[in-house]
Amino acid sequence: MKAILKYLGIDNSNEWLEVLQASSHILVILILSWLLMVISRRLIRAFRKYITSRTHDVGTIKRAETLGQVFTNVTTVLITLITGMLILSEMGISIAPILAAAGVVGVAVGFGAQSLIKDYFNGFFLLLEDQLRHGETVEVGGKKGVVEEVTLRHVKLRDSDGCVHFIPNSIITTVSNQSRDYSHALIDIGVACRENLDEVYEVMRKVAAEMHSDPVQQGKMVEPMEIIGVQELGDSAVIIRCRFKTQPLEHVDVRREFLYRIKNAFDRAGIEIPYPHLTVYAGQDKQGSAAPFLVQTRQEQTPR
Repeated sequence: MKAILKYLGIDNSNEWLEVLQASSHILVILILSWLLMVISRRLIRAFRKYITSRTHDVGTIKRAETLGQVFTNVTTVLITLITGMLILSEMGISIAPILAAAGVVGVAVGFGAQSLIKDYFNGFFLLLEDQLRHGETVEVGGKKGVVEEVTLRHVKLRDSDGCVHFIPNSIITTVSNQSRDYSHALIDIGVACRENLDEVYEVMRKVAAEMHSDPVQQGKMVEPMEIIGVQELGDSAVIIRCRFKTQPLEHVDVRREFLYRIKNAFDRAGIEIPYPHLTVYAGQDKQGSAAPFLVQTRQEQTPR
C-alpha cells in the first residue's frame, strides 16, 4: 500500500495509510450493521408471521404486530448506537465523555419522564404476558369495559354506556379479565319457606335440561347447571343458589334466559316466589288491658 501511494506521488504515506485503514474499518462496520439490521428485521417479521398464521384471533394478531414493532425499534436503536460508538472509536474520538454526558442526560430524562417510562415497561409486559386482548371485557384502573386498543402507552376501554376510557399502563396493577376461557352465571332464586325444596330442585333441573337441549342456548353453555344448594334462610324466602359454566361473556344471556324460564315454570308448578313481608304484633300495656288490634276490611269501611 505504501508503494502504491509513493508511486502516485502522495507524500506522508503513513498518514494516508492510517486514513485508508480507518475508512475501510468504518465501511466494514457500516456493512455489518446493515446486515444485522436486515437479518433482525427478517427474523422478527418471520416470527410475527408464524404467530399470526396459527390463529385467527384479532387480538392475538394485533398483539403480535405490536410486539414485532417494539422488537424492531429496540434492535434498530441498539444496532445504531453500537455502530455509532465503533465509528467514533475508529475516527480516534474518545467515547468516554460522550457516554458520561449521555448518562447524565439519561438520568435527568428518567427523573422527568418516570411515568412515561413506566407506561412503556408496563405496556410491554401486558402484551408479552398476554394479560388482555382486543375485544375482551376487563376491569383495569377502576374502569370496566371492552378492550378496543392495547398499546405500549395506554389501554383503550369502552364501557356499557359507550364512554371511552384511556388508561395509562403505569397505573394498571391488576387486570380482571372476564373473557378468558369461560364464565360463570351465578344465580340466586328465592322461593317461599313453605315450598318443598326437592320439588323446587326438580323444576330447576328440568328447566336447565330444556335449555341445554335448545340449539341456541346449547352453544353458550360449557357444562350442565350445578345446584349449589340453600344459600340463605331469609326473612320471607329461602334463597337457592345455582351456577352455569358458560362460554366467555355468555353468562349474562344464560342468566336472563334461565330466569325467564324458571319464572314461567314456577307459575305452572304453583311454586311461590314471595314478596318480602312482615308479621306485625299489637303492643300491650303492663296490665294487659290495651284495646284489641282490629283490622278493618274494605267492606266494613263506611263512606264519609
